[in-house]
Amino acid sequence: MKLKYTGFFFFVSTILTATTANANLLLDPYVGAVVGAGGQTMFIDDENHSESAQAYGAVIGLDVPILRAELEYNYMNNQGTKLNIGLFNIYAKMPAAMIHPYIGVGVGATFSSKFSNMKMEDSVAAYQGMLGITFDVPVLPIKVDAEARALYIPDIYTLENQKPDLLHYDLRVKLRYVF
Repeated sequence: MKLKYTGFFFFVSTILTATTANANLLLDPYVGAVVGAGGQTMFIDDENHSESAQAYGAVIGLDVPILRAELEYNYMNNQGTKLNIGLFNIYAKMPAAMIHPYIGVGVGATFSSKFSNMKMEDSVAAYQGMLGITFDVPVLPIKVDAEARALYIPDIYTLENQKPDLLHYDLRVKLRYVF
């Protein structure tokens, strides 16, 4: 008789304390925020001008075991440049338990940007490469990315027959909430 009650209480306690399984194990949608600091170099003919720069942004994406795809918005500013950039990124990541190294590329365009209070071209292509590590936060649906990024924007504006290129490089931290 005691065995029946013990088995019954074990069954009930297991059912009541068990957590739900992660249904999104193979397909994890997420949203996140990005902050970065680094520098940027403007290449004009044979000259270049470097200065520090900051980047802030937001991401929305889909994480699968080996790949990750996301849409990214960035706002970058320094002393004279204010850039709005939209990008589509693809990442290849190494599956691991808690720490996932990755490499990624992105392509997109600038919009509504200014350089020294002068409006830039309406839309200019932008390309980026990323290398980083994702840390899974135990028990919480949060992932933290630490990454290095290089962003290249050719012919960012036209002034007196000059078309400078912009190279933005920074270290970023990305906080992602997985649904």
